[in-house]
Amino acid sequence: MKKTISILICAIILLSLSPLIPASAEETATVEQITCGMDANCFILSQGGSAVLIDTGTAKYRDSILQRCREKNVGLILITHGHYDHVQNAAFLAGALGVPIAMHPADIPLLTDIMAEPILAHKLLGKLLRWAIVLQQKPGLGKLLSRALNNEIPPFAPDIELYDGFSLSPYGVDATVIALPGHTRGSVGVVAGSDLLVGDALMNILRPSEALHYLDKAAVENSAAKITALGEDITIWFGHGGPVGNRAF
Repeated sequence: MKKTISILICAIILLSLSPLIPASAEETATVEQITCGMDANCFILSQGGSAVLIDTGTAKYRDSILQRCREKNVGLILITHGHYDHVQNAAFLAGALGVPIAMHPADIPLLTDIMAEPILAHKLLGKLLRWAIVLQQKPGLGKLLSRALNNEIPPFAPDIELYDGFSLSPYGVDATVIALPGHTRGSVGVVAGSDLLVGDALMNILRPSEALHYLDKAAVENSAAKITALGEDITIWFGHGGPVGNRAF
């Protein structure tokens, strides 16, 4: 009888202390994909009442993305790389939410000139994507097309420099930045438990693969191998396409 009473007392004490345990210690980070039509996905990584926005989508989706950010209490915007379809809403969302923008410094030149580094491809689909990008940089009709498609990036300067191993814990999310160069010089991903958000280091257009266009093919291959080495229990979230289980790419 005394043993039973002691067990009950211990249970009551533990239950009374449970509200003192931080929510973030009881939860793991969860991923919400925000699909922006045919444009790049963005993601809200949330945990215990805090959240980080990964990439920002394009201008026509900015109001719906802002609403989700407010609902999730986003405290940081993290950019995986500097291409317009991933950063176009950065200035708008940072201003509306009053939060900082984090980005790898190597990609800052891309914010004002997508041709600041070479764009290469060796497969047909990649070459088509490259041709579409390069066409829009041509004087005259190319620039007119770019403006018609609203591919301009409203100016902003990142507040925080990302690097391999950068922790998101100060923003309430148990996750870490992983360097994944190749698609661009400063491409990064985010590891959160069994989830990996890869930006465009990998793509899922028609099928999961390495980046279809890139700055450095060898670096793309190294980043893909780095991802595969994380193991088959990892779920891969792409900037383009739906999630899949980890594998050799």
